[in-house]
Amino acid sequence: MSDLTRRRLILGSSALGLGGSLGGFLGGCELIENGPRRPGLYGLSDTLTLATQRFLLRDQPLVREFGPEAISAVFPTINTTDPDDAAYRRSKAVGFADWRLPVSGLVERPAAFTLAELRAMPARTQVTLHSCEQGWSAIGGWTGVPLSHVLASVGLKREARFIVIRSVDGWWDSYDLFDALHPQTILAYGMNGNDLPVAHGAPVRLRVERQLGYKSLKYLASIEATDRVDGLGQGRGSMVSEMGFSWYAGI
Repeated sequence: MSDLTRRRLILGSSALGLGGSLGGFLGGCELIENGPRRPGLYGLSDTLTLATQRFLLRDQPLVREFGPEAISAVFPTINTTDPDDAAYRRSKAVGFADWRLPVSGLVERPAAFTLAELRAMPARTQVTLHSCEQGWSAIGGWTGVPLSHVLASVGLKREARFIVIRSVDGWWDSYDLFDALHPQTILAYGMNGNDLPVAHGAPVRLRVERQLGYKSLKYLASIEATDRVDGLGQGRGSMVSEMGFSWYAGI
C-alpha cells in the first residue's frame, strides 16, 4: 500500500469524526510515513484497525484491573521458557545480579539499568487479563516500573516516535509513544506477589496490557528510542509482524 493511500485513509477519517484526535496521537502523518509497513489489503486493514482503536482509546483509558482473588491458578508458559543463551545462563546463576538493561537511541542520557535500580523506581502493581493469540487467556498480577518513568529518566528526545525493544531470545518489537507511555505499560519484575519466574521472562518482561500477548515481550535485553521503524528488518515493525501477525494488536 502506498504512502499516499495510507495517508488518505487517516486524513479521510475526519469525515467519521476521527481526524481531530488522530493528528495528535499519531504524530500527524509520521506514524504512517515512518512506521511499520505491510503491503496490500493487510496493510490497509492494519491502518484502519489502528485508526479505529486510537479513536476509541483517545482518552487513554486503563484496561480492566481485577482483585488478587481473580488471579488464575494456571498461567500457561509458551514459546521460550528458558533462553538457551550463554550470557543469560551465567546471569541467571547469580540471581541476575550482573544483568543490565541498556536504554539508548534518541535519549539525552543513555543508561544501563540494573535490576536493583529498576526495583528502586516508582512501582505499579496491576492484575490484568492476558489474551493470547493462540486462543487462551489468563489473569496475572504484575509488578514493575512504568516504561514512561524509565524513558523520562533518560530524557526522551523530541524527535523520538517509537520504542524498539529486543529480547534475549532474539525477538524484537516496536511501539509508538501512545502505547509506550501508557501508565499500564510496565517493565515487570514481579508476578503474583513474587519475583518474575524464568518461564515468564525473568528478570524483566514488558507488559502492554491493551494489546495481545505477543506484544508483551519476555527476557528484555535492550530498549531503543527511534524516529522511525520502517528501516528495521523487513520494515514491518516487529519480528512477529514479519511472520504474518499484525504490528498493532490492540484489544
